Amino acid sequence: MKFVAFLLALLSFVNVVSAQECEVCVKVMDDIRGMMTKEDSKNKPKIEQAMGDYCANNDGKLSAKEKKICYYIDPIKRDVAQPFSLGMSSLKVCQRINKSNPEICTVKFPIKTEKLEKQDLSKLRVKQLKAILSERGVECKGCVEKEEFIKKVQDTEHLAG
Repeated sequence: MKFVAFLLALLSFVNVVSAQECEVCVKVMDDIRGMMTKEDSKNKPKIEQAMGDYCANNDGKLSAKEKKICYYIDPIKRDVAQPFSLGMSSLKVCQRINKSNPEICTVKFPIKTEKLEKQDLSKLRVKQLKAILSERGVECKGCVEKEEFIKKVQDTEHLAG
């Protein structure tokens, strides 16, 4: 019984990690699914049209990351529409199209750094701290220890945008 509970906990953890892996793609797929009726979500041409309408960004609400996903899925709309029409979850659709274009799941939302305190920054990985610095256009030359990266992130807080 404990073994079954352990397996279920492990599977839920893997799903959470996977969702973070393709977070922008999953959001785009959920938004597209939200625009459609249940009946239209089973019709491939309507799915392709909904993807086109969403990616046209007529209302100007798409972020740069979402536009990037649209750029990646535009040439493979048919490949995306097939699993989408079968009712596959957004995460599974993203994982499937990631096989044909491995860059899809590498697109991530930026890490929010407003109101982060030192103890919050210390929970981040060095890779994430480097990503924050690169988004700000700052290099941390000579930084070796994690504490040095944290200090540099705090020193460049005014560049966050």
